[in-house]
This record gives sequence, C-alpha cells and structure tokens, in this order.
Amino acid sequence: MRSAMIDPAAILNRILDYAAQNLRVEKLLLQLGLDPANITYDVVFNRLLDIALANLTFVNMLALVGAAFYVATLLVRTIVPLRVIGIISIVFFIAYGALAGAMATLLMYLLSLPINVFRLRQMLVLAKKARESAQGDLSIEWLRPFMTPRKCKKNEVLFHKGDVAKEMFYTVSGMFLVKEIGIQLPPGRIMGELGFIDPKNRRTGTVESLEDGEVLFITYDRLLELYFQNPDFGYYFLRLTTERLMQNIGRLEGSLDAHRAKLLAAQAGAKAPG
Repeated sequence: MRSAMIDPAAILNRILDYAAQNLRVEKLLLQLGLDPANITYDVVFNRLLDIALANLTFVNMLALVGAAFYVATLLVRTIVPLRVIGIISIVFFIAYGALAGAMATLLMYLLSLPINVFRLRQMLVLAKKARESAQGDLSIEWLRPFMTPRKCKKNEVLFHKGDVAKEMFYTVSGMFLVKEIGIQLPPGRIMGELGFIDPKNRRTGTVESLEDGEVLFITYDRLLELYFQNPDFGYYFLRLTTERLMQNIGRLEGSLDAHRAKLLAAQAGAKAPG
C-alpha cells in the first residue's frame, strides 16, 4: 500500500489562498461595517469617526495620553527630561490600569514608577553636587554612587605616566604619591581625571600608593555616559577638570619660579668678589 505523497507546493498554495481570503479588502470593510459597493472618502471618514467616538471614554483617554508621553520619550536625547516625561506617562498608565481593571498594566507601571523617580533624583543630585563642587572645593564625593571600590597595597603603582587612561580614581583611604611632581594625595581627592580630556587619553603622571588603602574608580565610558546624559553634569565636570588643570599649571609655574630664583642667586653668588 503506497502512502500518500505530501505536496509542499499544494500546501503552500492553500495557505496563501486562505491568507488572501482573510486579508481581502472587502472582508476588512465588512468588519468595519462598510458597504464594499459604496466606498467614498466621506463614508470611510465618518465610519472611523463613529468608531473613535464610540470608544472615546475617560479610561481610554488616560491610556492615549500615556501613550503620547511615551512616544515623546523616544524623541528626547538627555536623561533628565526623558525621566520626567516618562514618569508622567507612567502616572497616566497607572490611572488607566486602575480604572480599567487591567491588573498587569497596573502592576507593571507601579513597579517602574519608583525606579524612574529614584533615577531622576539621582541625576538631579549628581548635577547639583557637581555644580557645588565646581563653585567651591574640588571634592567629587557626589560621584561615589557611580564608582566601584578597589583595594590598593603599599608601593602599588596605580598607573604610569604615558599609560592609556581608561578610568578615574577617588581616594578613600591611604596616601598616594604623584611621583613626577612629588605631591601626596590624601583621602577625598581625585586622580586620573586629566586623562579623560587628553586627546590621546594618556596618563600625565605616575601615581603610587604609599600605604595600604582603598580607592573608588569609574571608567571613562561610564563617565562619558553621565556627561552626555546630563548637560548640567557635563558642564560642571568640565569646569571642575579645568580648575584642576589650572592648579597643576600654577604649581608648575611656582616650581619654575623657585628654580629660576635659585639659579639667579647662584649666579649672583658666583659673580660676587671673593
């Protein structure tokens, strides 16, 4: 007894015929309550308007407004406005879920609301403290939530001058020496920030740990992400880094002046009659 052969082409043709029947324009028009023999622009517009008005309830309007704000978030480039608009959208969707009895929607947006509020507050605090630091001292305590801890051993070199720079450091405990200029960095100071603005991302000095200690670090990729997400943070961090650079330049100028004074004093002593 020969088994019946399955013809793939015949099966495909049947599938296509079935799909064509269900996607026919006439069938769609009938489902919309329109007469395929009497289709005009006015008829279609009026029918769609009737459908919209029939479903235009307060609950659906909440969902519509929430959807509009959600679409608006896709057009925003910076993080703070995006979070604000996103929170507004979530509030409308929560109201829709509560009034419509859509528990899945209600729970999803109830869970996402505190996360968005927390992230918004985090970014606002970041920008505020960056502004305060740029106007006052050079502490970057405000950046700590975004940084990762790292232990350091005595005599450990964190980086050498000329190395490729990939992260910035914040000293938590211990003492660190910038070997080229002989400056010791106590807890609460930043290191390696100039590599972020260097065109080639190269280290401008060598830093060695004078004792066991701890630092926090943040990668330049993460720093760049924060920089572009929040224009305020980016602007004030740039001011902060520029002020640090000007301090280094002033320190070097002071060293050069002292060295020049010693040379002049030595030359004067050599010319003095014996």
